[in-house]
Amino acid sequence: MVYKLYYFAGRGFGEPTRMLFKLAGEEFEDVRIESADWPNHKASMPMGQMPVLEVNGVKIPQSSAIARYVARKFGFAGKTPEDMAWADALVDGFKDYYKEITDYYYTALGFLNKGDAEELYKTVFLPARDKHFGMLNDRLKAQGTGFLVGDSVTWADLFWTDHMTTIEKLKPDAFTGFPEVVALKKRVDAIPQIKAWIESRPDTRF
Repeated sequence: MVYKLYYFAGRGFGEPTRMLFKLAGEEFEDVRIESADWPNHKASMPMGQMPVLEVNGVKIPQSSAIARYVARKFGFAGKTPEDMAWADALVDGFKDYYKEITDYYYTALGFLNKGDAEELYKTVFLPARDKHFGMLNDRLKAQGTGFLVGDSVTWADLFWTDHMTTIEKLKPDAFTGFPEVVALKKRVDAIPQIKAWIESRPDTRF
C-alpha cells in the first residue's frame, strides 16, 4: 500500500494520523502544504479541505475518518466493539471541545482576532478546559489502566495529547490541575515510536 497524507505545515488535525503511522511502523509520504500554496491545491482535495489521506490513489477526506481508518487498520482503534465506540465518542468529544475554544485558540495563534487573547483564555478556554479535561481526568481514574480506552494507546489518546502540546506552548501550566491527563500525555510521548517522532518532526506552533 502507498499512503500519502496531505496537510498544512503544522501538527493540527493531521498529527494523530502521522502518529498512528509511526506507532504502526508504516511508511507514508508526509506532504506538508504551506498556507500560501493552499489555494493551488484546494480544488484537488475532496471537500476542499485537509487533511486528506491518499491510499493507492484514492483520496479520503476528514480528519476523524482518516485517523479512524488508520487506527482500525493497524490495531489502535480499541480491542472490543465497546472500546471502539468509546474511542469514537472521545474523539467526538475532542471536536466539541475544539469548537468551544476556537475563538481563543485561533486568536492566540494569530490566525484570527476575536479580542484580547488573555481575556479569551479566561472566558473561553478555561470553562471548556475544566469541563472536558475534568471528564478525561475522571475517566482515567475510573479506567485505572493509564489510557482513555482499554489498556493500551488508541487514536483517542492521540487527539487529546497532541493538542495539549500546542496549548502548553502558549500556556505551560494550562493542564496542571488535571494530573491524570498530564500523566497520560507523558505516557504517550514516552512510547518509543512516538518519542522518536517527536524528536525528529518539524517544530511547529500548532
